[in-house]
Amino acid sequence: MLYYLKKYPFSLLVVAIVLYLSFFRPPSTGLDKIPNLDKVAHIGMYFGLSFMLWLEFFRNHQGKGNMIHAWTGAFLCPILLGGVVEVLQAYCTKHRGGEWLDFAANSIEALLGALFSLYILRPWYQKHIKNR
Repeated sequence: MLYYLKKYPFSLLVVAIVLYLSFFRPPSTGLDKIPNLDKVAHIGMYFGLSFMLWLEFFRNHQGKGNMIHAWTGAFLCPILLGGVVEVLQAYCTKHRGGEWLDFAANSIEALLGALFSLYILRPWYQKHIKNR
């Protein structure tokens, strides 16, 4: 566990933030009337989580790590986390309800985070590694 704390500190911080945002009771505001505004929050949370996992993977492995491990950790794990969070929201909280659309938003954003990281972040990172 100490290995992951040293190698992926920002990713673990983002996981903690996602978990907090998933279970706290948000205050009532005028924004409650906007339909599907919570999906925008899901987009930000899970795109950010996937992106941060990919970024730290590339940083730790200098862009040459095992891509199966990267796909597992930076793509599948956020999707599984999103599914577990939705189930826990449905069965363990009274102020939150697990929704399939939230899970779909989580999954789509994990995929978009992976695609962005592979096709934009990875080439950029490899270009800057060679210039060092």
